[in-house]
Amino acid sequence: MTTPLTPQEAISTTELRAVVEIACRAPSLHNSQPWRWVFENGVLHLYADHGRVGHHTDITGNEVLLSCGAALNHLRVAAAAAGWQTSVDRFPTPKNHDHLAAIAFRRTAEVSAHDRELREAILRRRTDRLPFAAPEPWSKTERELSALCHHFAVDMDVIDDSGRPALADASRQNEQHRRDDASYRYELLWWTHHGDSSVGIPPAALASSAEASRVDVARDFPAYTSGDRAPQVERDRSKILVLSTFDDSRPNVLSCGEALSRVLLACTAAGLATCPLTHMMELHSGREAVRRLTGRHAQPQVLVRVGRSVDDVSPAANTQRRPISDTLEVL
Repeated sequence: MTTPLTPQEAISTTELRAVVEIACRAPSLHNSQPWRWVFENGVLHLYADHGRVGHHTDITGNEVLLSCGAALNHLRVAAAAAGWQTSVDRFPTPKNHDHLAAIAFRRTAEVSAHDRELREAILRRRTDRLPFAAPEPWSKTERELSALCHHFAVDMDVIDDSGRPALADASRQNEQHRRDDASYRYELLWWTHHGDSSVGIPPAALASSAEASRVDVARDFPAYTSGDRAPQVERDRSKILVLSTFDDSRPNVLSCGEALSRVLLACTAAGLATCPLTHMMELHSGREAVRRLTGRHAQPQVLVRVGRSVDDVSPAANTQRRPISDTLEVL
């Protein structure tokens, strides 16, 4: 039997709000933030909100789960840095598939420097869509990222230079196919030209035509800005990671989102720039092309470009998030 927490050991509403607010810095498809938090009787519940994502983009619903998995791991990182140990019961309500996790908190004795470093990485991390310089040195970083993924039962592969042309070609074909999909294009325009600054992707976070032309694996976003913020990078030299799971079961996809969070934060802490990519997972042909390149039977869930951003480029401001009052309900 679990020992009940005393008032001094229980997390307060104020502390909880601060932790959830940081967790909501997690990346999500088009900054849709498809999650909902409910705090009741000392337990925080995470729910998927599929209504926040366009169904012509996230056809399978996997991208909502990936986003929520990233938010769940961000929450655990933020809690640890604030002095709270978390225990997670995933999918606690079998008849409610959108009830993804129930999180309990217990005061911990100390906060490590690593906990604080990851929390700071949450605050600094952003999706960078510009071309990258190579992330050298790489071998040690690759081993560390692979070990992080293994902890979540997620496979990580790196597409090397020999596989890059085939991946780039498949990415272009994927995007060309969707140019005739009016519903998909409408959703993309809606998320990149949104009147509410707390959702969607602001123009400054998108690449200009000149910048996008040098990134060979990317979603074909509209270009709302001109100019070139990284002219010295003649082509994108990022490493491209593929995170895959045994199957498309909800627990495995959620876990992949948690692994994605840790990969992004580890890269940020190491001074590397990142850009998660899911466009090739939305069509069967794109996903199969990625699977052929990894040589695995596993299901690819997300790509991540990892590299070094140009030193003299001022980083864009972090994309805004919805007010905490919109995402957290305290009962």
